[in-house]
Amino acid sequence: MAIRPFKELACPLDGEPLVQEANTWRCTQGHSFDIARQGYVNLLPVQNKRSRDPGDSKTMIVARQEFLVAGFYQPIADAVAGVVLSGADPSAELSCLDAGCGEGYYLRQLVAHSGSAYSGASHSGASHSGAGQALNLMGLDISKWAVQAAARQDKQVTWAVGNNANLPVLSATLDYVLCMFGFPVYGEFLRVLKPGGKLLMVDAGADHLRELREIIYPTLKAARPPQTQPPAGFTQGETQQLRFTVHLPDAQQISNLLIMTPHLYRASAEGRAKAEQLTELTVTVDVRLSKLVKAQHAADPNQQ
Repeated sequence: MAIRPFKELACPLDGEPLVQEANTWRCTQGHSFDIARQGYVNLLPVQNKRSRDPGDSKTMIVARQEFLVAGFYQPIADAVAGVVLSGADPSAELSCLDAGCGEGYYLRQLVAHSGSAYSGASHSGASHSGAGQALNLMGLDISKWAVQAAARQDKQVTWAVGNNANLPVLSATLDYVLCMFGFPVYGEFLRVLKPGGKLLMVDAGADHLRELREIIYPTLKAARPPQTQPPAGFTQGETQQLRFTVHLPDAQQISNLLIMTPHLYRASAEGRAKAEQLTELTVTVDVRLSKLVKAQHAADPNQQ
């Protein structure tokens, strides 16, 4: 099945439903948002920006794209797709938002795993077609550079510039929200999920990129313990620990990994200089997949 158009967009100014008319999304209050030539829509009002160019820079997006397309994080993408698609009714549409989608890698991989008609390709270059789970997908990121890169690579997913603190999505319309190495806004995620809808978070474990961190930092901080109690409105679902190693064969991919992570800014100049001297590196990938389920009778946080 082909990916179906995402129709659950909400106006970021008044929360009213947005309807697409040609190359513009409009609400009943007269607010309009044009679709850019790259195929995305900007739903981040200027008054909601904390800086002139928020989110990841163009350099960070290029580095992340080069790293991910090489397949180093493929097991993470496989695990995420497995969680989202397992148990899904193949005859029903599955709506999913990637909140903080970056350049769209994980949504493209989700499409590939679903077997839906797909114009892109997996990391191996193989195209995917045929019948499968019908998907209704949206990728949102605060970085316009990220969303531009995502929209250039896939024309079927709905891509938008926006803020997780004010999701431009109608309430109680989503089956899944993905939060990949991001900063969860539980109240907003709760609002947009259907009763029984699921939030899947992927977070770094204690040993994630330990070998790189040992090079760039004089000492390593103790890992933050995982959250033991689910946030209000959610019940705890399954958790999964995923651990594997990847070999970075050259200085470019080591640089890409450093640039795409917060460690680039946290490391000292001396630490970054040490990383620049590396010509190859094997690192541990240690991540935790945590599923939270919206309670059937959870109250809308905006109505409290």
